[in-house]
Amino acid sequence: MRITSRRKATITFLVLGVSLAGAAVAVGMGWIILNWRLDVKVFLGILFFGAITTGLVLNTIFLVREIRRNEQHDSFINAVTHELKTPITSIRLYLQTLQRREVDDSQRREFYRLMLDDTDRLLGTVEQVLKAGMLGHKHTARRRVPVDFESLVRECVGIARNGHHLQVEALRFEPAVNGTQATVDGDPEELRTAVSNVLDNAIKYSGEKVDISVRVEIPDEKRIALKVQDHGVGIPTQELKRVFKRFYRVPNRTLTHVKGTGLGLFIVRAIAKKHGGRVFAQSEGEGHGTTVIMELPRSVAPGGVAQEKLA
Repeated sequence: MRITSRRKATITFLVLGVSLAGAAVAVGMGWIILNWRLDVKVFLGILFFGAITTGLVLNTIFLVREIRRNEQHDSFINAVTHELKTPITSIRLYLQTLQRREVDDSQRREFYRLMLDDTDRLLGTVEQVLKAGMLGHKHTARRRVPVDFESLVRECVGIARNGHHLQVEALRFEPAVNGTQATVDGDPEELRTAVSNVLDNAIKYSGEKVDISVRVEIPDEKRIALKVQDHGVGIPTQELKRVFKRFYRVPNRTLTHVKGTGLGLFIVRAIAKKHGGRVFAQSEGEGHGTTVIMELPRSVAPGGVAQEKLA
């Protein structure tokens, strides 16, 4: 209801701004036509009405952006509230069950497992929000170290596979070819966060059948690329760039039950940018899957040649 009312407000402000700008242009043109012989007054009139029109247009753009930003913030608050409340409610329910009645050992172990899963989900949400807050502000960069990016991606794939209870063929890892060392200079924890967020996003929007390939490629001696390709719901072409904005979630997705904070890909973009790289998405549209590509600068040895694996 609130989003609908704000969309109506957005349309109202847009129509009002355009109407005022049009009226200003009409009045200005009329005044110029009536006073076209008075050169100085005409010139000043053009400047005056041009300034008014520009101000109206900029004000309208600002208002519309603020309304959209507030909508995104509301969506974020609702998503975070759900992501926090759901596991807390679940944990409380299991604890009340254990407190009020006797359960056998197998059921008690199952309750413990489910509560641990809920605490992991809760911790993941909190860490995402904190990470987004840190990346959203400039701060002193951490000391960078050489990171075996291929090994890091392999580790993240294993964690994601175990965490989501997937078979090897559902989440496949393909290492770099030609035995080339895929090394980058960076913060291992931040890179691990970025890769994990890309994998979790692909799994989340794959639907019932998860079919994801993860590849580490070296396009040239200066770049390393991580490609995560899923066969899930896909992304409309006009939304491909917006999905990396803070709090943004693609509307009208096929999987409406999928929850999230809208921070995952924003964090990926921030980390990639901080490491001198970039991230972008490719998709042929809804229902055709998505490929997320993160490119990072390849680590260069002191001699000026990219590091290679030792035989």
